[in-house]
Amino acid sequence: MLSSPSGGGKSTIARHLLEAREDVRYSVSATTRARRGDEVDGVHYHFLEHAEFQRRVGAGDFVEWAEYGGQLYGTLQEEVQRGLAAGQHVVLDIEVAGARQIRARYPDSVSVFVLPPSASELLQRLRGRNTEDVVTIGRRVGIAAEELLAATEYDYIVVNNDVVDAVAQVAAILDVEARRVRRLTNLTEVLEHLRQDLAGLQQKLRKE
Repeated sequence: MLSSPSGGGKSTIARHLLEAREDVRYSVSATTRARRGDEVDGVHYHFLEHAEFQRRVGAGDFVEWAEYGGQLYGTLQEEVQRGLAAGQHVVLDIEVAGARQIRARYPDSVSVFVLPPSASELLQRLRGRNTEDVVTIGRRVGIAAEELLAATEYDYIVVNNDVVDAVAQVAAILDVEARRVRRLTNLTEVLEHLRQDLAGLQQKLRKE
């Protein structure tokens, strides 16, 4: 899970990971907000009408959902399951409230909070989008200040001062976590084969 204040760069990091690695699948979130610029439905978000979003909530289609800035955002269960079934790392670009729900549902998940290098840089990034008025940007800045309080709930912190370095840090986290003993589902089988091979070698050495 990648979380950050709006403008922190979590979506950019997720996109670069997806481009660089075949073992990573990006979970496309659903939202009720309007499209921005050249955003494509099903690629950047699943854009849903408010009533349709609520219907799917009632149907149990979401593993998490939350309201953010007056709009609804959520992770569809089918998106997560599709990646897991393919043996891929599923990367979620997710808000703080949604991350808490995912953590409760998937205790073995890994969470990364992406910090902007400074408050002024965050404001510059939000203004650079040229998609929102000053009132909306001001509201996002206020939400960002509150979200920072949740950073200590996460497993890792990455400061997004340089996107290339930030992507490398997240990729390193992904690789380290993938090698944890509890995630190696075939470890018992591998160890048993190795033990049998060593026992066979021991028998041969005794005969020499």
